[in-house]
Amino acid sequence: LIENAWILGMAALDEHQLKDSIQLKLVETGEYDRLKEALRQRLIDSGWRDQLKTYAMDVIKNKGDAQLSTEQLTQEIMPHGRDTVPDDVKAFLLTSIRRFVEEQQ
Repeated sequence: LIENAWILGMAALDEHQLKDSIQLKLVETGEYDRLKEALRQRLIDSGWRDQLKTYAMDVIKNKGDAQLSTEQLTQEIMPHGRDTVPDDVKAFLLTSIRRFVEEQQ
């Protein structure tokens, strides 16, 4: 049991290190900025950005007179934002990152 827990812990550590390594390489090559801009444009084109703005305004209205800090508003809308990213946008980003990793090998 302890050995299995250690193996799972190492796998999680390796996954974290792999993610960090990929992100560093994305930044170093400038691909991170290109992907970020492509993602931003796809989210705008899909209507996701406008939908999230509307959702945020509804959250503010529903809270009434309560003062919401930026942090509180962010905590309130972030789960909805993540859940509503269109599947084709997620697929585009994942495919782009996979292609980048393959090209780096």
